Amino acid sequence: MIWFWFGFFAFVAVLLALDLGVLHRKATTPTIRSAAYWTAGWMALGFSFTGVVYLMYDNAWLGATLVEPSKNPGVDGAIMYVSAYLLEYALSVDNIFVISLLFLQFRVPSQYQHRVLFWGIMGAIVFRLIMLAGGAYVANKFDWVFYVFGAYLAFQGIKLLKPESEEEQSHDKNFAVRMLRRVIPIVDSVDHGGKFIVHLANGKRALTTIAVCLVSIELTDIVFALDSIPAVLSVSKDIFIMVTSNIFAIMGLRSLYFVLAGAMDQFRYLKIALAILLIVIGAKMVAHNHFHVPHAISLALIAGIIGTGVIASIVANRRELAKIDPDKPVDPAHLGDSDDAAP
Repeated sequence: MIWFWFGFFAFVAVLLALDLGVLHRKATTPTIRSAAYWTAGWMALGFSFTGVVYLMYDNAWLGATLVEPSKNPGVDGAIMYVSAYLLEYALSVDNIFVISLLFLQFRVPSQYQHRVLFWGIMGAIVFRLIMLAGGAYVANKFDWVFYVFGAYLAFQGIKLLKPESEEEQSHDKNFAVRMLRRVIPIVDSVDHGGKFIVHLANGKRALTTIAVCLVSIELTDIVFALDSIPAVLSVSKDIFIMVTSNIFAIMGLRSLYFVLAGAMDQFRYLKIALAILLIVIGAKMVAHNHFHVPHAISLALIAGIIGTGVIASIVANRRELAKIDPDKPVDPAHLGDSDDAAP
């Protein structure tokens, strides 16, 4: 299996190097159209990896075997990977909303947001690897942890149904600023060419507000990982499936941000769908010793709940626009969109 790990991380490193070093060297603001193409590309890449998962487990390449015994390891491995990928991608949507708030609070210019997101994703990959390894080890050693994770996810799902106050939404920013100011000066300006560190007149180094925003994004991702790690454990305890699905979902987060950040209000029922999804997953984990949910059913539940939230939001938006101007045809592609530029 070590060669699969080596090949996967080498592939990811090449993609990240091309992303920042070749394709996005200049500080520009991606349009919604280009971001949508990139999102489709990342999703196609993530879903196409299902074939690799199927072949490696079905043929037991280099000794690849699932943690849980299976009569059809290739099919089960592929279904678990797709389920985990969809789950992680869906849970990233709420993360996007918080990131958009952080960019607004720190007044990060749109042309520098991709750079901040890139390094935010790099940090997220490192933290997720550590947390996934720890979560998989604990889950495979101690069965009782599923009850804890299940109850936690159900609680988070119920909590997600409650509206957040402005004070709660700005907590990450205030915390990051307070802690960083104790150890290093912070320049309250974003006019530094997208740099994270600058030199002051006295020769000392100082962080820019863009750097503080990056730290806040990292802290936010750690908080969201507390939801996503137990959630993916409900799908599979196989560390390779957990890591690959997580990283592919994270890598598509940047372009997805530029597609959704300015139109989050248009998906009014998506947050409710995510809350229901967390509650269902939590209940499944708590009851895992009493009945077994087939992997195909889990995949159908995840896709069905997310799809219902998206479709219900689109239908509600179309009805609202039809009431405003019943004679004007509604184009779903332009709901909530008056400009083609990303925020």
